[in-house]
Formats: sequence, C-alpha cells, structure tokens
Amino acid sequence: MKPAVELRGITKRFPGVVANKNIELSVAAGHVHAIVGENGAGKSTLMKILYGMLRPDEGEIRVNGEKVTFHSPADAIAAGIGMVHQHFMLADNLTVLENVILGSEPRRMFGIDFAAARRRIKEISETYGLGVDPDALVEDIGVGERQRVEILKVLYRGARILILDEPTAVLVPQEVEELFRNLRSLVEQGLTIIFISHKLDEVLSVADAITVIRRGETVANVSPKEVTARRLAELMVGSELPSPQTGESTVTDEVALEVSGLSMVKDGRPLLSGIDLRIRKGEVVGIAGVEGNGQAELVEAIMGMRPIDSGTIRLLGEDITHWPTLRRRERGIAYIPEDRHRHGLLLDAPLWENRILGHQTRRPNVKGFWIDRAGARRDTQRIVERYDVRTPGIDVAASALSGGNQQKLIVGREMSGDPVVLIAAHPTRGVDVGAQAAIWDHLREARANGLAVLLISADLDELIGLSDTLKVILRGRLVAEFDPSRVTPDELGSAMTGAQEVA
Repeated sequence: MKPAVELRGITKRFPGVVANKNIELSVAAGHVHAIVGENGAGKSTLMKILYGMLRPDEGEIRVNGEKVTFHSPADAIAAGIGMVHQHFMLADNLTVLENVILGSEPRRMFGIDFAAARRRIKEISETYGLGVDPDALVEDIGVGERQRVEILKVLYRGARILILDEPTAVLVPQEVEELFRNLRSLVEQGLTIIFISHKLDEVLSVADAITVIRRGETVANVSPKEVTARRLAELMVGSELPSPQTGESTVTDEVALEVSGLSMVKDGRPLLSGIDLRIRKGEVVGIAGVEGNGQAELVEAIMGMRPIDSGTIRLLGEDITHWPTLRRRERGIAYIPEDRHRHGLLLDAPLWENRILGHQTRRPNVKGFWIDRAGARRDTQRIVERYDVRTPGIDVAASALSGGNQQKLIVGREMSGDPVVLIAAHPTRGVDVGAQAAIWDHLREARANGLAVLLISADLDELIGLSDTLKVILRGRLVAEFDPSRVTPDELGSAMTGAQEVA
C-alpha cells in the first residue's frame, strides 16, 4: 500500500536559520505516526509545510502516492489533510457550531442550513465521543473543550489525514485513554494520524511508528516496541528524561496568600463556591482538575481579572480583595498564564518590550514617569542568559521564538522583581523535555527561596512531583486533598472526575 504521506528532502530556510534540512518522512496509511523533538527542532515548520501554511525551499510532498504542491491550507484540506494546532484557531465571540462551519457553511435556498450543520456536528461528536455542545459560546468553554472543537472542525471538513499538535496537553489520564481509544477508532476506519507530542510515554503507547527530529534534521525512525522513553529523550535532546521531583520540604509557617469563602456566579450558575485556600512561603500548592471546573476562574479572581461575588483574598495578611490587577502585581503576585499567546506575550513586539509587560511601573523598566529602555534591555539580556532563552537577540519578535523559549522568557520575567506569590497556570504546557526540566528547576529554586506557589497543571506527574499539598477542584469546589508523596495519578484522576471524592 502506498504511504498516506511522504516528505522527501524537505528543506526550509529562514533568515539566519535552517529550520528543516533534507527531512525524510514516510507515514503509512491507517497508522498513528508520532513526530517528537525539542521545541525549535523543526516539527512545527515541517507540519506547516505539510498543511500548506509554508512553502518548502527544496523537496517534494506526496499524498497517497501523488505529488502535490500546496499554496495554502485550503489546498491541504482539499487533499484530505486537517490540522489541529496547539494554539487554537477559534473565534471567542462565536458559538461552537459557527466556528466549526466557518468557511464550510452548508447552504440552503435562503442562507445557511444551521439545522443540517447541527445534526452533522452532533453526529461526529457522538461517533468519536467528543462531547461537544454546538450551541455553546467559545469564550465560555474551557481549554479542553476548545481542543475537542478543533478536532471536530477538522473531521467536519472530511479530513482523512489528521495532524494533531500536542492533543493531550490539557487532558487527565482517563481522558487521554479515551482520546487514544478514539484515535484507534479513527485509524480502524482508515484515517491516518500524525501525532506531535512531548509526552514520550504517551507516544510510546499510542504510536505505530516514531520519527525523531533534532535541529531540523531527521535523526531516527524507530518502532515504539523497540525503544524506551529514556532512549527517545536521548535522541531528542542528548540527555535523559528530567524528573519533577522536589527535595526536602521548605514550607514555612508564614502564610503568603489566603483565600476565604471565595464564590463567583455567572448567569445564576456558580463558577466557584466557598473556596478556602492557604499558601505559605516556601510551599507549592497544586490544584488538579479537569479543564473547566473553576481553575481559570480561581486564577483570574486571585489576579483581580474577574470580580468575585463573595469572599476575601489576603496577601501577607493584607486584604487585597478589591485591588486592581496592577496593584496586586506591584505588591508581589507574579503570574505565568495558561495561554502564553493570549495573556502572556505581545507576539509582534521585541523581547525587551515583552519584559516590561505587567511590570511597567517598576524598575528596571521605568525611571520616574518614563520607560527606561536601556534598563529594560539590560534586564532582558539578563533573563535570556539566566533562563537559557535561545534567541538571536533581544530585538527579535516574540513570535520568532519556539514555544519553549517563549515560556522560559515568561518564567524569567515573572521570577524577576522578588515576587511573594507565583500563580503558575500550566507552566510547562507544550514545551519539550529540555525546557520542561529548566522550568521545573526554576520553580524548585524559587520554592527553596521562600516563594509561595499556586500550581495549576493538567500534567499529574508534574503536580505530584512539585507540590507540597495537592487539592482537587470539581464543579467550582475544592473537593479533595492529597499527600503528593502517597497519591497515584489514577487516584487523583478519579477524584478529578467525581468518581472518588475524598474529604
């Protein structure tokens, strides 16, 4: 049988860098083919070439044995290729249905046939267990459901070859297993899946074949039956797998952040109910929960980004409940946002301007009433060196950096200025094992230096490894507390889905 996709000698150059160099890739039809590599290794560029977003400088693409030339994603879609991006391509002000059919609207005599679209969306959602409500407004749904909407959008367009970029980044173990069952179902029906992930254990469990890319070149094609996660990591980055484990306790008696009776209601529906939370200096409190159960609302309440209906928030004993976000930032609350592109960076701005974001009233970014360009530039250079942000310079746009390096820049910025509390929402989402290890090291170091950390993560191993205390949020309530040294990911996952509620 002819391969579903062949890439032969693909080379792509950008000013000053060769992103892909003579890449060879053959994806068998009806298989899950994983592509692994560090951020910046060239995976995203390669997938953008396959999806018609970029044109290769050299090489050719074959789909089902036929040579093709893609000038745009529309050409790739017409050839049966769909891509689910790591950073979602959805319009917040539209419903799920409107997002799914956008550009592929079913027509009837006097306009769009919404009834037919709704039937088709429900059929796809039920067939593959996606659990998507076509009438929900996208701005009201969580990250996990947004990802499922993206998958549904691709299937709606009739894709037979799916490119999935970090599809499990927001899922708990039970949901990952369900997704993998869905992928197997797709494959059994003849679809082909290209699966990009940094979670090597997942790659080994779901893939039929694995291609490793390093520094823009294909370095290995391996069978998951013949390779270990440790060996894959060595192929990717030249080092063994990092571990999120922390050492001895650094927890003090001084409470840095205290949340009492926090409640939030929207349209008569409780988003948060009676949240009580204390984080002491030198302590990491981890919050586990399925996406959409109140984690984002809790973070935004603490940051002053959303109003609360009742309760108090205290920072070092001082009531900050009604303070604006900037004042909370100035008093020492640092914030690594869940979505770095929406809330963490100005992608078109240079790195030194991104250093100023959220810190625009404090040194070294200002002198008096004026922005201190020289001071901001010097400190950006310090962050680049201290946090190993791999970049040609501080004047390049943030969009030019790989995801892992963007995240390291944000971590470096938020660790600057001696914060008292760090709100870390999915700090290693979508980064490779090298960047992940670096971010874990910085969190461990900050904890040892007395920082109080609220850690929100979908990576249960990360939560268990880094946290001193673990709490589970379900339907806007804290329903369980675990000792991280004794809990397993499966026990945590059960509590997160309500199958097991532990007081």
